[in-house]
Amino acid sequence: MRELYSRVLFPRLLDWVMSAEAMAVRRRQLLAAVEGNVLEIGCGTGLNFAFYPPSVRTLVATDPNPGMMARARERAAAAPIAIALETADAQELPFADGTYDCAVSTWTLCSIPSVERSLQEIRRVLKPSGRLFFVEHGLCPEPNLSVWQRRLTPIQKRIADGCHLDRAIDRLIAAEFAMEQLENSYLEDTAKFAGYLYQGVAIAPAT
Repeated sequence: MRELYSRVLFPRLLDWVMSAEAMAVRRRQLLAAVEGNVLEIGCGTGLNFAFYPPSVRTLVATDPNPGMMARARERAAAAPIAIALETADAQELPFADGTYDCAVSTWTLCSIPSVERSLQEIRRVLKPSGRLFFVEHGLCPEPNLSVWQRRLTPIQKRIADGCHLDRAIDRLIAAEFAMEQLENSYLEDTAKFAGYLYQGVAIAPAT
């Protein structure tokens, strides 16, 4: 039953929730500067695909959930650039070291069981000084909200296929990358406990 929810029902729910206009604005902002050979982790149903600029030479989009891929294929076919889709887990990426110029993660690091391992893998497959573009939700700085984020995370994980409300995304990324840009804000028209955003760019170490 859990697999049925994860692969059939949840992709439809996720596609509806993540199609909000406020999220589309963030996607457009984030992806405008992406270029070269690009890896997207956790592509879900392909909601980023329409926003990739012509500066992207190649794009490989991955997701571990085969249930997400049917809608992702439709969006890939309509995208302004060629996109290769691959079912793959960000905790164990099937790519050689130093393959990509840029990596993209949008509303994904919240759901990966070992986000530390996934960031190590992203760092590995990026070229030296490659860039990670991210927009994620996570732990907010307001104590009266963060306490509820921690209380609600066990429930959120069950209904949202592993999603955590309480991850300090900036600290997790900074453990593997040098932070180049970081902006924090609340997503419009979203409950504050679920909408505190970390948006920015981080640089892989040169060596």
